Amino acid sequence: MKTAVIIARFQTPYLHNGHKQLIDTVKQRHAKLIILLGVSPIVGSRKNPYDYYTREKMIKKDYPEVIVLPVSDHPSDKTWSESIDNLLKSVFPAEQFCLFGSRDSFIPYYEGRFETIELPEHGDYNATELRKQYADKVFDSNDFRAGILYAYYNQYTKVYPTVDIAVFRNNKTEILLGKKSTNNKWRFIGGFSDPEDECYEDAAKRELAEECGPMETGAMTYETSRKINDWRYRNEADKIITLLFSCDFISGSPAAQDDIIDLNWFALADIPQMIENETISDEHIELFNFILNKYLNK
Repeated sequence: MKTAVIIARFQTPYLHNGHKQLIDTVKQRHAKLIILLGVSPIVGSRKNPYDYYTREKMIKKDYPEVIVLPVSDHPSDKTWSESIDNLLKSVFPAEQFCLFGSRDSFIPYYEGRFETIELPEHGDYNATELRKQYADKVFDSNDFRAGILYAYYNQYTKVYPTVDIAVFRNNKTEILLGKKSTNNKWRFIGGFSDPEDECYEDAAKRELAEECGPMETGAMTYETSRKINDWRYRNEADKIITLLFSCDFISGSPAAQDDIIDLNWFALADIPQMIENETISDEHIELFNFILNKYLNK
């Protein structure tokens, strides 16, 4: 008899009845069962919040006799299928296999050599909705708090990309600067890029509109990038790297909004004295020095 293989993700906080019915149905048909768990290359995400080890323990708790193995995602269906076939045959060279799936299963993407069987759905279970139900629940237990630590310590250290904009007027002799409520010093207009932005130039245009209101400017020109010593991340492993753009003011009436509390135009020639007087935000001084070296007295 062939060895049964279930290929799935089981990205839920527990095995729901749909999972259990799938596993139980296959176990009734086959004496031996292997579960291959899909492993995303992204460590910790809304779609794949649980790593392989967490899901393996969850399955083993209810089904200790089942063999659980990881299979990594791959952009090529052919390569992914070959890796599944090679994994099974290398671990169990004498076995023949039958691969099972259900709703939204692997079957349309599998191009390997083993038989596949799609089982009917058991109830209306949705892993995405189940994850959403638990996403904002807080439990008063040591395990819950330990789980938060585990999740954060097993993520990749992140760089958060931001954009800053040097808006010039009068043939680049004046520059538009803003102040934020958390820092009473002048700085470039800018903020975090969003996943919805198509490019950093678009992020710069959006931030400029959000913080200064509607105005017409020329094209965004990339200037440089720097790691930013932002106070929020000073003691964190994650950091901010900003991309500095420049553009020429054409028309409009800039007005402070969003998290900007004040806006003003300054002569570029006055910026060195402002840096000396410590009225320029410390985290942007390297960016200002770059702009001064490039545009002052040119």
